[in-house]
Amino acid sequence: MTIRPKTGIEEIVLYKAGDAKVAGRGDVLKLSSNENPYGAPDSAKAAFARAVHDLHRYPPTDHAELRAAIAEVHGLDPERIVCGAGSDEIITFLCQAYTQPGDEVIHTEHGFSMYAISARAAGATPVEVPERERKVDVDAILAGVTERTKLVFVANPGNPTATMIGGNETARLAAELPPHVLLVLDGAYSEYVEGFDGGASLTESRDNVVMTRTFSKMYGLGGLRIGWGYGPKDVIDNLNRVRGPFNLSQAQLAAAEAAVRDRDWAARCRADNTRMRDWLQHALAELGVPSDTSSANFILARFASPSEADDCEARLRGDGILVRKVGGYKLPQCLRITVGTEADCRRVAASVARFREQTA
Repeated sequence: MTIRPKTGIEEIVLYKAGDAKVAGRGDVLKLSSNENPYGAPDSAKAAFARAVHDLHRYPPTDHAELRAAIAEVHGLDPERIVCGAGSDEIITFLCQAYTQPGDEVIHTEHGFSMYAISARAAGATPVEVPERERKVDVDAILAGVTERTKLVFVANPGNPTATMIGGNETARLAAELPPHVLLVLDGAYSEYVEGFDGGASLTESRDNVVMTRTFSKMYGLGGLRIGWGYGPKDVIDNLNRVRGPFNLSQAQLAAAEAAVRDRDWAARCRADNTRMRDWLQHALAELGVPSDTSSANFILARFASPSEADDCEARLRGDGILVRKVGGYKLPQCLRITVGTEADCRRVAASVARFREQTA
């Protein structure tokens, strides 16, 4: 007999992270992973440093203090919060707990690749539905639902598109899904939208909606891998049943608690991101590189063809600037560019301008 994994594992296309290095260059500007250019708040760094004194201690299994802090800041019920190693792990828990071989998991055409990966790892079948001009199409999702559908994943704002659908549309989707389907609203970039709750109010009002969030983007803790989910109590209880008891370290928990309480930091980062995102979108548009209105901390720059996108990426890389090619998301004519500091954005615009001059 040949040792083989369960059905679906060998069909998984491995996730590819954004590049971080350019050989021979020490001045690399990494704008390929949507990281906060200012890093983590000082309060989180201090909490992380203090945690070094307890490295010999097992962390708490209930994450009670972090859940209480998240609940306090966002006005939620701490008993309905689950924490994980990034929101990726919450996605994994959902697929583990709510799907099995023969079940289907819906994701949209340009949706985050971890939805399909986690579905296949659980033995379920990922089902892709089309978007409409790089925006989630609720009608297409509803048309794709069958009796085998168990989960629907919607990133809002989207990644890598940066587009959003409104609250009325997400509410309509939740209301029109059949009772055997759980809607998962991935709010990894929610903090970048002023006044947006990431779907929390919808989650509060319904028993078929789960919201996921992360500390990797706004809070600059991508290197620590911390995320959380919010949903109906019975769903959260089931996610905790498949969650490893010590899935988050004491250092992770302490840094995340300090970060979520640092509301001034979040407000400053949001304001600066909004300012430079608008500047970068306009600067590139003037160079003939349009993008949809972004609601995240990146823009999806569109080119006339995949070859032009590749050539511009090569020019940026030659100038020591790393951005993300998104052909794997069926957007080969696009480049995803993280919004950095003002100096970063000006460096990007100058490089694209040189590219335009060379190809004129």
